[in-house]
Amino acid sequence: MSITKFIQRLLRIKAFSVRSFEFKNWYRELWLEVKPFKNGALCPHCLRRGRIIHTLDEPRVWRDVMICKRKVYFTYCPREIDCPVHGRVQEDIPWAAPHAQVTYRLEYAVLIHCTIMTQKAAGQLLKIAASTISDLLHRIITRERRGHRIRNLKMIGIDEISYCKGRKYATIVYDLQRSCVVWIGQGKARETIDRFFKEKLSQYQRNQIVSGCCDMSETFIGAIEKWCPNATLTLDRFHIVKALNDAVDEVRKEEWRKADRPGKKALKGLRWLIYRHSSNRSAEDTRTLKSLYMGNRRIHRSWVLKDEFEQFWEFSDIKLAEEFLDSWCKTAMKSRLESIKTFIRTIRRHKHRLLPFIENRLTNAAAEGLNRIIKIVKNRPVDFRIWMRFQTSFI
Repeated sequence: MSITKFIQRLLRIKAFSVRSFEFKNWYRELWLEVKPFKNGALCPHCLRRGRIIHTLDEPRVWRDVMICKRKVYFTYCPREIDCPVHGRVQEDIPWAAPHAQVTYRLEYAVLIHCTIMTQKAAGQLLKIAASTISDLLHRIITRERRGHRIRNLKMIGIDEISYCKGRKYATIVYDLQRSCVVWIGQGKARETIDRFFKEKLSQYQRNQIVSGCCDMSETFIGAIEKWCPNATLTLDRFHIVKALNDAVDEVRKEEWRKADRPGKKALKGLRWLIYRHSSNRSAEDTRTLKSLYMGNRRIHRSWVLKDEFEQFWEFSDIKLAEEFLDSWCKTAMKSRLESIKTFIRTIRRHKHRLLPFIENRLTNAAAEGLNRIIKIVKNRPVDFRIWMRFQTSFI
């Protein structure tokens, strides 16, 4: 077996052959002169064989993965061909993308390393500068996402996320049916979400959307109701529950401010007990909350109303759910708790957007899970202060 054949099998090269090799930089770099097999002289667009017109005088260089702690470089003089469809083009390079300076294998290694470590650590292992790793990573993602299209979008969720310090936000649109990110726009204003519906979706695609889910933001509610005439809007259950918990906690805060030192000591630790769902409370926790009937009836009253509201999510008939909601709101308005009354006014204003949950059980749970993944990935690499790099990394 010849040395060039040995190198070819060692590197598992199949799409081209090694013609010669040379060590440079005190044996720290292995330079290989390569040549495609019979599949050379192919058009990079249609992969048709073309007539060779010209061969470049200066060879191009591509960086490959390291072997035995040595950098590996490929050199080759590409040929220009006359394609019957695309005219004069440079032949297809089987080991690298067009205009790239690294091979597909090194790109794959960069992607794998950057998913499990920081770009700085990946650069140290691959012997590449961190800035080069960052540019290379985002060029790969941009190339692979070039064919991204929005197809068969029927259930959407809209949420916002902070992507950088200094109150910089991004609006994210999700496909709740497939649990994936569809679009990311800079900012959280109405103009941002309107740009998605106007530029990314056709009139036919907007009419195909049958369900939408978001929080109680008037920006997102107004956008969905304006651009998706056939969509049924459902407010996210998590944000409704959070609003009620905040209202109950406001009652606790008011009582805490008015209490003396012994009273504050008695109220200490109630915050998390009140937040807890009834199915997650122990018998001792329930006894502690029931004891508030004699100690602080305002907090006890707000806690009872919160526990009663949990029954709304268990209904399966929309008429019964509406009757329960009206009855609960009527009772809660007599509680003389201002924060609870504010919550009730919000519920009554959005009742027609809350009741569809009984039928479709639609929530933004998948979107919240994706937000968590985005935050994990965002905290791992660097240079997400640049908006385009943040956008192309998650679409």
